[in-house]
Amino acid sequence: MKKTLLSALLLLCVSAFAQKQYTLQSPDGKISVTVWEEESEEILLLNSQTTPYSKLKQYCLRYSVKHEETVVLDKSDIAMMIDDGGVGCPVLGVSSKPSITSAKTKSVNQTVKAPFYKRAEIQDQYNELTLSFKGNYKVIFRAYNEGVAYRFQTDFKKPFKVIRETTNFNFDNDYHALIPYVLRRAGQEGDLISQQFYNSFENTYTHTNLSQMDPEKLAFLPLLVELKDGKKAVITEADLEDFPGLYLYNPDGENGLSAMHAGYPKTREQGGHNNLQWLVKERESYIAKVDGKRAFPWRCIVISENDKELADSDLVYLLASPSRIEDDSWIQPGKVAWDWWNAWNIYGVDFKAGINNDTYKYYIDFASQYGIEYVILDEGWAVNKQADLFQVVPEIDLEELIRYGLDRNVGIVLWVGYAAIDKDMEHVCQHYSDMGVRGFKVDFMDGDDQMIVDFYYRMAETAARHQLFVDFHGAYKPTGLHRTWPNVLNHEGVYGLEQAKWDNQSDLVTNEVTIPFIRMVAGPMDYTQGAMRNANKNNFAAVYTEPMSQGTRCRQLAEYVIFESPFNMLCDSPSNYLNEDECTQFIASVPTVWDETVVLDGKVGEYLVIARRKGYRWYVGAITNWDERDLVIDLSVLPNFGAKSGRIFRDGTNANRVAKDYVAEQIQVMGNKVKLHLAKGGGAVMVF
Repeated sequence: MKKTLLSALLLLCVSAFAQKQYTLQSPDGKISVTVWEEESEEILLLNSQTTPYSKLKQYCLRYSVKHEETVVLDKSDIAMMIDDGGVGCPVLGVSSKPSITSAKTKSVNQTVKAPFYKRAEIQDQYNELTLSFKGNYKVIFRAYNEGVAYRFQTDFKKPFKVIRETTNFNFDNDYHALIPYVLRRAGQEGDLISQQFYNSFENTYTHTNLSQMDPEKLAFLPLLVELKDGKKAVITEADLEDFPGLYLYNPDGENGLSAMHAGYPKTREQGGHNNLQWLVKERESYIAKVDGKRAFPWRCIVISENDKELADSDLVYLLASPSRIEDDSWIQPGKVAWDWWNAWNIYGVDFKAGINNDTYKYYIDFASQYGIEYVILDEGWAVNKQADLFQVVPEIDLEELIRYGLDRNVGIVLWVGYAAIDKDMEHVCQHYSDMGVRGFKVDFMDGDDQMIVDFYYRMAETAARHQLFVDFHGAYKPTGLHRTWPNVLNHEGVYGLEQAKWDNQSDLVTNEVTIPFIRMVAGPMDYTQGAMRNANKNNFAAVYTEPMSQGTRCRQLAEYVIFESPFNMLCDSPSNYLNEDECTQFIASVPTVWDETVVLDGKVGEYLVIARRKGYRWYVGAITNWDERDLVIDLSVLPNFGAKSGRIFRDGTNANRVAKDYVAEQIQVMGNKVKLHLAKGGGAVMVF
């Protein structure tokens, strides 16, 4: 790894209200961040539930962001109210007189290796401004070519509590935005806001003006704001550790977004889905208890000149803490045959399908036949409602299944509930690792307060010590944990294909051409594609026990290239896959981590084309919304691309009528360009 540090290059000081402005630019000079302390008689509110701490004149830390001549963020506040055990609650970033004591800059240009990611190496290039304040704390800004980020850093002698954090994202116009509102669950305790802290971070996007956002609804991250000149900003956070996750909302109908965090749990009780969750009954008046010396999460804004840049962002990964696993050679990404979505619906066998050894041996045989690395035992292998992972149902002999899989090169992964593994994490990990289990799918956290965030890190660290990988479901969005603990191979936190089992209303096709530009900016996602029962817009129906997908068969194949997913599910029944051998052979052959990624074309909510390379093979996937589409794919931008022919799976002539209609054939590459026709809700995938 090479690192070059250049100091004192980027600090520009000018007089404004007798205060200094500090300006930081991205390495390419297109993005600029301006930071200053401003004397103001405004009342700084830390959120809608907090009374003003002062009505006097004060100096507030503020910043703005531009991309060339486009205003990305207008004057936005930064502050953090803390309780250090003294008299009153000091507010970091706000004082009665100027409090910046020094400003230092540096430039970094280095290469980061990314072993289980969409590219093997990432260029990590940024300029950094560190503002030091009276009271032993700092605010650090970074400007990358693809966006900006800032964080607090404290150097206190004693632990303290964080009461509130002010994080505003103010805009210069009433822009349109794509908002993932929290889906409020019925029957929750507390006020309308606090009820929403219990959620699974799954929803489609509401397209609305900022001023028209529902003031009683929280939005989880990431979310997208459409700027001028076709530019866009995606807001999210990175390196979230020992702190609650960030929500945004608009309480006043203005052109801005304000922060909200879940309060620290005061009392919890076990309950929820099959007694597998910790339910918060009462919350404290503060959001976190933290060590005095620490860095807080990055608040980051990914900025794009064109939409396709969003689908290829590395910012969250680069802002995360480096890997804490010295030897990661035991971590093996791959695909997994999954039982729950297809409801164990195997057929043509002489035994009763269900949660039993005969069924799972059938799954293992299927996986072995196609070179699929794993089989998962989803909910049902442990005794229901006991939340005790040492109580296995009598129909399952885990040791026998593990031996059976080992003989066939197939690893076993276990689904576990949050409270069940949290109660006895060390013993559960040791027991099942010793038995030969390869990893856990951990589900139903359904929140991101500080205690839940801490669980993610404890789970990742404990699993790593026992050489187990983790797939988090019922999970908040990734914030870089997959870099810090690379045994965390995947996160859900997405409105995925499982919704097709019960949701007749949502437009999953449009959702699938939206999430790569927003949710996937944060990191990999377990969308669980791979359906062999496919439906067009008119004949789709949610069928819980025999589910289908929206859109064409080729769309399902293409999503194995489009979606980032190091631990990637085959959602359908092995029996269905065995009847669709050609498609199954392709799915089984697609890598799950990549050496190189190039986003070729795309527009949010409309279509996307991505090329990914593993070794000497390029895979190119394309999907569209419900509009039929013709595309010309220019392959000349792919490094060292010299293929004259390849293989394509494309929508068949009648795919608009029969969604499973497809053609697989050899194609010729003429002048490094390929013409594609995509059916309604269609897709295509090519291998060169």
